[in-house]
Amino acid sequence: MTANDNDHRGLLPAGLADLLPPDAAREARAIDLAIERFAAFGYERVKPPLVEFEESLLGGPGAALGPQTFRLMDPVSQRMMGVRPDMTVQVARIAVTRLKHEPRPLRLSYGGNVIRVRGSALKPERQFAQVGTELIGVDSAEADAEAVLLAVDALRAIGVADLTVDLNLPTLVAAVAAGLKLPAEPLRRLRRALDRKDEAAVAKALGDKMGGDKKTADVFVGLLRAAGPAERGIAQLAGLKLPAAGAAEAARLAEVVKLVRAADTDLPLTLDPVEYRGLEYQTGVSFSVFALKGRQELARGGRYSAGYPDDGISEPATGFTVYMDAVLAASDAMPQRPRLYLPLGIPWSEASPWQAKGYAVVRAVVAAAEPRAEAKRLNCSHALIDGDAVPL
Repeated sequence: MTANDNDHRGLLPAGLADLLPPDAAREARAIDLAIERFAAFGYERVKPPLVEFEESLLGGPGAALGPQTFRLMDPVSQRMMGVRPDMTVQVARIAVTRLKHEPRPLRLSYGGNVIRVRGSALKPERQFAQVGTELIGVDSAEADAEAVLLAVDALRAIGVADLTVDLNLPTLVAAVAAGLKLPAEPLRRLRRALDRKDEAAVAKALGDKMGGDKKTADVFVGLLRAAGPAERGIAQLAGLKLPAAGAAEAARLAEVVKLVRAADTDLPLTLDPVEYRGLEYQTGVSFSVFALKGRQELARGGRYSAGYPDDGISEPATGFTVYMDAVLAASDAMPQRPRLYLPLGIPWSEASPWQAKGYAVVRAVVAAAEPRAEAKRLNCSHALIDGDAVPL
C-alpha cells in the first residue's frame, strides 16, 4: 500500500475543513485578543456546552435556527438534543436561568465552535469559531451603541483595518405598516419589493390598483431612499411623516448613530433601514461589520429578546457575534515567533532562556549529522551553534 492509497482519508464533508499551522494559532490568538478586549469592558466569560436539549436551544430567538441545527437522540435521557448552530441563544439561556438573580445589566462574553446543517453561497463554511458578547437586562440607545463600538474595538485589536458598520432597523417596516394599517397581502408584496430595493415595485405594490394609495407608497419609497451614509439616511428618515411607533424606532436609530459618531468620529457608518433578511429575531437596532479587505461579514449583532417569551421569561438584550473565519481572511498574518533548533544533547533547562527571548524552541529528539540542514528541514529560522542562535 502506498501513501497515496490513504489520501481519501483526508477528505472532509462539504463545508468542513482542518485548520492547519499557522492559521490555527492565528485563530486562537485572535480569539484571545477579542476576549481580552471584552473583559476590559467588564464582560465575563461563560462556556455553554456544545450540545443541549432541543427545546432549550431552539426556544425563543433560537427558533429561527431550527433548519440549521443538527439533531440527535440523547441515549441517557431519551430526549432530543441539538448541536449548537449559534452561541447567542445559549448565552441568553444562561442569563435568564442560571444567572437570573445577578444584577442587570448583565455583561457576558463567549467563544467556541458552532456547526450548521448547510452553508450559503456567500459563506459555504458549516463549522466555524465565534466570539461575542451579550448585554442583557436593559433597553437603551447607550447599550446599542456599546455593542457596535465594542465589536469594532475587538476587530481592531485583532488587527483588522478599514472597518465599516452597516446599521439596520429590521422592525421599522412592520411598525410603519401597522401604524398605517396596511393589510397583509399588500405588506407581503411590499416586503418582496423592499428586498429587491426596487422603488418602482414598491410604488406598484402599494398603488391604487392594489388597494393602497400614493401617500403610503411614498413613505416606503422614502424608507428605501434612506439607505446610504448614516447621517444622510437619518436626515431622510426625519423628513418622513411616520406613524408614532415608526417615528420612535427611527429616533432610537438616530440616537445610536449620534452616540457611535461621538465615540468614533472616523468610523464609516452606513444605513439600510429596510433590510430584514437574516435578521428575523432582531427586535431593534441591528448592525453588521465589514472590512475593505475581504467580502464576508465579520460581525453581526443587534437588539433581541433574551429568553423564552412564550413562557413569560424574556429580557431585553443586545450583543454581537464575530465570525473568526471571516476575520482571518480579512486580517494580516500575525508575525511568527522565530524557531530555534536545539541539537541533541542540549539540556532541557537550556530552553527557558531562549524562550524568554521570544524563540519557540524545537529540541532534537534524534541525532542529526548536519544540525543546520536538520533545522531548515524542521522549518526553524535559527539553530543553536556554539551557544549562539545562528540565523539560517
